[in-house]
Amino acid sequence: MTKKFTGCGSMSTMQTPTNSYEGKLCPALEQLKEEHISIREKMNLFHDFAKSIDSNSNEGNYNSLLIELQGKVIDFTDELEPHSIREENVLFPLMAEHIGKNTGPIVVMEYEHEQAKKNLNSFMDSMKKSNLIVDYNEAKTKIAFLNDAYTILTDHFMKEELVLFPMAEQMLSAQEKEQLTLQIKEIV
Repeated sequence: MTKKFTGCGSMSTMQTPTNSYEGKLCPALEQLKEEHISIREKMNLFHDFAKSIDSNSNEGNYNSLLIELQGKVIDFTDELEPHSIREENVLFPLMAEHIGKNTGPIVVMEYEHEQAKKNLNSFMDSMKKSNLIVDYNEAKTKIAFLNDAYTILTDHFMKEELVLFPMAEQMLSAQEKEQLTLQIKEIV
């Protein structure tokens, strides 16, 4: 079974996660892949909570629920941010030396990072502007930003695990992999 992604250059057709890369990844790539597990768990927590708010149109005032949701999003972004920095500042530039950065997988990965962050920031900004009483429609508008971020990141993680990390494993030299390992350990 394949899943199609449009507009992703050489990353447009990929296998489902059940058919993920079976080869051995270097320690740095394995670390980035493993970080997805905890990040996904936190992402699923905020997404499930957001869905429960969205499906309850009888609440009246959604302010306290949205504040609780905001806490889950902050917990998620606290873990996502260093992971993103490792990729953006170390992995992507290293790969770009081999495949370029103006087209192809790296530009796609960077664009998806930007879009996910934009949606997460839009949610957080909307929370700063919240009134004490938040009706269902306003809550739904705020949650839409999170739904978009969730969709982007779900697909993004799958692309990294099935295409980008295996590609990096194949193209990077042993010296570059060692450099990658050392540099991502410096980012806390």
